[in-house]
Amino acid sequence: MKTLTPYLAFGGTCEEALNFYKDCFGCDSLEVRTFRDSPSQVPDNYKDKVMHAEFRSGDLFFMASDTPPSNQVKPGNTITLSINLDDENEQTGIWDKLSQGAQVLMPLNNTFWGARFGMLIDQYGINWMLNCQPEKAHG
Repeated sequence: MKTLTPYLAFGGTCEEALNFYKDCFGCDSLEVRTFRDSPSQVPDNYKDKVMHAEFRSGDLFFMASDTPPSNQVKPGNTITLSINLDDENEQTGIWDKLSQGAQVLMPLNNTFWGARFGMLIDQYGINWMLNCQPEKAHG
């Protein structure tokens, strides 16, 4: 099973943006994890920034985060398409094709949140994330 989810990137203003979107769209659920909740190495003043958020209002669903300080947010890299899967073989097949001519930002690998995950920029400049959690597909 595949789902496609927009993933919005912010340079330290994710919490502010999420509050804005709550005002615009209403909000049925909002899950937020900060960098403090992860093993990521970030400066102390960045530990309370959003590492990952999931926003839902009716059928509207997107994910968002503040990029680590080492990644500069600029027009063109603020939206990533995230494919969520529950079958690792399907994930590998998609990854192998999508990564042809791509810039691999993070190879497929197991993560601390229990998923197999990878990130790349395809040959056309589109940012992709592939997340696979066989026991629990998100969407």
